[in-house]
Parts: sequence; structure tokens; C-alpha cells
Amino acid sequence: MPTITSLHIYPIKSCAGIAVTEATLTSAGLRHQQTNDREWMVVDATGRFLTQRDYPQMALIVPTLYAEGMRLTAPGMTALEVTFALSAPNPIPVTVWDDNLIAHDCGDAVAAWFSAIIGDACRLVHFDATSKRLASKKWTGGRDVPTLFADGYPILLASQASLDDLNQKLVLQGRSALPMNRFRPNIVIDGVEAFEEDFVETFSAGNVQLQPVKPCPRCPIPSIDQATGKHGPDPLDILQTYRVNPKVDGGITFGMNTILLEGEGEVLRVGQEIAMELAF
Repeated sequence: MPTITSLHIYPIKSCAGIAVTEATLTSAGLRHQQTNDREWMVVDATGRFLTQRDYPQMALIVPTLYAEGMRLTAPGMTALEVTFALSAPNPIPVTVWDDNLIAHDCGDAVAAWFSAIIGDACRLVHFDATSKRLASKKWTGGRDVPTLFADGYPILLASQASLDDLNQKLVLQGRSALPMNRFRPNIVIDGVEAFEEDFVETFSAGNVQLQPVKPCPRCPIPSIDQATGKHGPDPLDILQTYRVNPKVDGGITFGMNTILLEGEGEVLRVGQEIAMELAF
């Protein structure tokens, strides 16, 4: 039976993730302690989101969570405390892809800290709970599925077997195997065949039901070493030989964008067994 082998949340979009032993399911993604996945985001002076696509050093910004917020560390920088209260009174407009919404600015001191790391003027913002951002109904079966600052869907699921398959191909080419963090999933499962997650109708665990809805087209971020914040080696040339997917206009896919059908408030745990129903 498939088993959850790791759970990850990314408090700040495109910054380092946190491996957790358990996480609470919400319709907008995973939550740990008081923090949701992609609840914070770095934006430029116009309010547009920034990512590792252009600033790979964002991988080196590492959050540690506590009840009131998070502590951030980065090489060569004094640690920074960011609390929920810090952003409460400062609404500003921001943009994530084609979505325009309101977020809360975390102030000049935090902006200076991030700007020093990134090398360009930028600011940290916190998601406004009154804002509404939905995943594409084209893939959710017409359901209203909320998401915060994730690229488009609340949960990304991948399997260890899929990574093992890729790594076998990389090694045959004389290249190094890659860790799963290159693909930044929320849920990693084992006990399935390589890329079997592509063909699953639902995953179930007790009162929880998850539905993979869209193959995840990969951008250049898997080429960034999450431990160094530098490019290379890039697995996309190997993936391109067998993972081009016509369902997403020929995008190179790895992992499945997933939504919560049932189980709001339930807890997933590493080691937990899950049942799956195939889509055919």
C-alpha cells in the first residue's frame, strides 16, 4: 500500500522548505503549527512576485516556525524575526502570475534584509485572509479551490519511484542523482510504480480524500541546487526525453497538482498508509 514518506511546507514562496512529520490539511494547502504553505511571498517594487527562476539565492533563505511567526536565516545575514503581527496593518496590491490581490507588507526593515540577499529592491508580504485566489476550474472539475501564493494549486504530490526512475537515467548518463527537494513537493509517497501518480483518481486516508488534477509542468527551478542556491546540474534535458505531456501543451511534467476533496482539518503524518483509486 502507498505510504507517505515525507511532508513539506514552504512558508515563503520560492524560499527553503521545511520537512515536517505531520501537517494539517486545508483546502488551500498544508499547514504546520500556525503557518500555511506559501503564506508569505517576496515581491518587487511593483508588487510582482519573485522566485528562484530569477533569484536562485532565495533557496538559501531558511525559515524556522514558531507560534507567532518565523525566524529566518541566510548566509552572511543576521537572523530575522517575522511575526504575523508585523504585517497586519499594511495592505498593498500584489500580483502572482495573472492574479491581482491584496497582501500585507512586512515593513522596511524586513524589506532591507531581503533586498540585501536578493540584490534588488524587494519586499516581503503576507497573504490577506480576506483575499480570494482560486486554482483553474479547467482542472478542478469546476470546483472553487482556494490557494495562497502557490503557483496555481494548493498541494503538489510526487512519488519516490518517479524520482528513482529519473535518477537511474541520470546515473546512466554519468551524472549525479538528485534529491527530491529539487522538485519542491508537499507530499512524497512511496509504494507505487514510477509516475503511477499520474493515473490516480483519488488518494484516501481515513476521512481524507485527495485528487490529483493536473500534471505539474516544470520550470527551470529543478536545475537549482537547493543547498547552494546555484544552477546545476539540470535534469530537464533527461526529463524531456520521456516526460513531455500533451495535456499541458507539451510541458515537461513531474509530480501532480492535487486538491483536497474531503478532510478539511485532518492531519497527515509521515509513515501513514494511503489507499489509491486509479482513474481507469
